[in-house]
Amino acid sequence: MIIAIDGPAASGKGTLARRIAQHFGFPCLDTGLLYRAVARDVLARGFRLDDIWAAVSLARSLDPATLEDDGLRAPGVGEAASRVAGIPEVRAALLQYQRDFSRKPPGAVLDGRDIGTVVCPDADIKIFVTATLEERARRRYEERRSQGEDVTYEEILELITNRDARDSGRGSAPMRRAEDADLLDTTKMDIETAFDAAVGLIKRKISQ
Repeated sequence: MIIAIDGPAASGKGTLARRIAQHFGFPCLDTGLLYRAVARDVLARGFRLDDIWAAVSLARSLDPATLEDDGLRAPGVGEAASRVAGIPEVRAALLQYQRDFSRKPPGAVLDGRDIGTVVCPDADIKIFVTATLEERARRRYEERRSQGEDVTYEEILELITNRDARDSGRGSAPMRRAEDADLLDTTKMDIETAFDAAVGLIKRKISQ
C-alpha cells in the first residue's frame, strides 16, 4: 500500500506522515529531505544554488545515508531546497529513488508536494494537507522562536508566501492537489485531531 501525503510548508504534513507510518507499520520518506540534502551538498562544495550542473550531479550521487543529518532541518535549508527543487533535472534525478522507496513491502508513506501527482500517481491513498497561510505562518513562527531565533511573524509570513509561489509556480512537478486526493484542512486542528482525521480517511478508503 502506498500512502501519498502532499501539501504546502507548515501544513503539518510531515508530522502526520510520520505518525501515520508508525500507526500502520510502514517506512516513511520525507521527500523534502532529498532536496534539502542536495542543497546542502551544493552549498558545501561552494557552488551556487542555481548552478544546474552542480545540483544535478550531486542529486545523482546523493547518499541516502546522509538524510539522517540533523542539519537538514535547520532554518534556511528549506528555502535553499525549494530553489534546487525547481530544477527539472534535479527532480528527474531523484524520482526513481522515491518510486523505489514507495514499493517497499508491506507499504510506504511518502510526503512532499508532488507525490500524488508525479511520484506515485497510482498511490492507494492520497491526502492533501493544508491550512490557511496565516495559520501556517503562525506555526512556523512559533517553531522558529522556540528554537531561539530572532524572527518576526511578518518575516515568516513573507517567507512562506514566497515558498508557496515557488512550489506551485514551478514548471516541473508543481505543488497541487491530485484530483483523487482527499483534502485535510488542519487550520483549526491540533496534531492529535489531524492524525485521527487522517487515519479515518485512510480506513474509509481501505474499506471501500
